[in-house]
Amino acid sequence: MTASAAGALVLDFGGVISKTLFETHDATEVALGLAPGTLTWRGPFAEETDPLWSAMQRGELSERDYWLTRSREVGRLVGEDWQDMQTFVRRARGADPMLVIRPEAEQAIRIAREAGRKLAVLSNELDLFYGADFRRRLPLLDHFDIIVDATHTGILKPDPRAYRAVCDALELTPEACVFVDDQDRNINGALACGFNAVRLDVRHPKDSYRQALHLLGLAFD
Repeated sequence: MTASAAGALVLDFGGVISKTLFETHDATEVALGLAPGTLTWRGPFAEETDPLWSAMQRGELSERDYWLTRSREVGRLVGEDWQDMQTFVRRARGADPMLVIRPEAEQAIRIAREAGRKLAVLSNELDLFYGADFRRRLPLLDHFDIIVDATHTGILKPDPRAYRAVCDALELTPEACVFVDDQDRNINGALACGFNAVRLDVRHPKDSYRQALHLLGLAFD
């Protein structure tokens, strides 16, 4: 396959389009009235200090279970019983979702759209974590041709059926798609299904988006 043959940019949401919660601890602490430095778990930014994240990376628990644990912990810090990730996200991130969108993601989405490439979201928990009304409050998602969300399908990446669902909806072959995710297991699942895939390094997101656009035959501004 030549680079210019790729016809769709397929993105995970959390960590890829939006910043991770690790990157916005300071804003979360302000929103929840917590003292600066209260939230110390840093996931991929300091894996040696976050054994729960390391366990998730080893496959000992799911990403959903990781975030449910963190949600319960933060809820206890504010004297509440949080039993879902959605409560955490809504309370931590406030009313304007654009504040936590990666500028690199917004730019790459615009470039791909203006070049006539198709756009898709393939997420394990978009509505589960952010709430069903989130899409209406984020105009950026209007640029996407399709959204495949395991909140509703029940099929989690890296299950091959999740990737096939995107291809079917886009009416494209896997080889015509460039998939971007921040989790190795999901990247490996995409590669096994024949996708072009780029693991987004949350510490260097622009480099990752530049690589993804290159596979689409496009240049990052």
